[in-house]
Amino acid sequence: MINQTHFIHHVYFWLYNPQSNEDRAALIAGLQALSKTASIQQFHIGVPAPTNRDVIDTSYQVSWLCVFADKESQDSYQTDPIHLHFVDTSKHLWKKVTVFDSVGV
Repeated sequence: MINQTHFIHHVYFWLYNPQSNEDRAALIAGLQALSKTASIQQFHIGVPAPTNRDVIDTSYQVSWLCVFADKESQDSYQTDPIHLHFVDTSKHLWKKVTVFDSVGV
């Protein structure tokens, strides 16, 4: 269960080749390897849901949600060798990344 002390890190990826199933699969495989990072408590890899309302943005190709115990755990994730390897080996796949971080109130 997610509580107010957790740090939520949600990343949206737009691929250079959005129609490429191969590129999407490569990014997802990279995220699955990234999920082995010790500081991640929970994660979710997703694609746009088949919903259609004015407030929903489905223009991205893949999303990555991570739950960390706290901000310090998320900070260590950013410099973890697994994360750095993921960025180095996967960054050629995306043209845009947007990150939404949040903490409980």
